[in-house]
Amino acid sequence: MKHSFKDIISSEKPVLVDFYADWCGPCKMLAPILKEVKDELGDAIRVIKIDVDKNESLAAKFQVRGVPTLVLFKNGEQKWRQSGLVPKNELVQILQSHQ
Repeated sequence: MKHSFKDIISSEKPVLVDFYADWCGPCKMLAPILKEVKDELGDAIRVIKIDVDKNESLAAKFQVRGVPTLVLFKNGEQKWRQSGLVPKNELVQILQSHQ
């Protein structure tokens, strides 16, 4: 069963959404950082990737003007967002503060 984006971001578990594009260099650099963050935090967080070129309406809804843009949701609410690369240790601290 496929869940809608709204269902996914409405969970009590924090959901980090990575709005990215295949042509974006910094997005490629962010991918291994996100994997390390997920490895460190495990089940405490969910990480999903949204390709802005394939999901233009979703990107527009959340006013994603540049990629990569990270948006953290919890219970359907946007708790944090930042565009560009975020260092792993900084990202882990931000995510832990919203658990």
